[in-house]
Amino acid sequence: MYIAMNRFRVAPGFAEAFVTMWRERDSRLAEVPGFRQFHLLQGAPVEGVTTFVSHSAWDSREVFTAWTESDHFRQAHARAKAPEGMYLGPPQFEGYDVVI
Repeated sequence: MYIAMNRFRVAPGFAEAFVTMWRERDSRLAEVPGFRQFHLLQGAPVEGVTTFVSHSAWDSREVFTAWTESDHFRQAHARAKAPEGMYLGPPQFEGYDVVI
């Protein structure tokens, strides 16, 4: 199994809009072969900045990589427009192979 995560630092005042954007997003991940599950994690605000982590589980790193190179991925992300000023920098990706 492979875990893919993106860490987002969201500016003060944008946390609710960020959650709404993800909740209403048409990702169609359930249709992707090898996809297992998705969670959006929200940390406690620190000095007004809220950190969110998208967490998805896949059958393998290869299945995840194939999805990131697909038209399906491009279409899902093309519609994910965030308001100006929402992010405090680009998302930071982390990928992990499950060993136990």
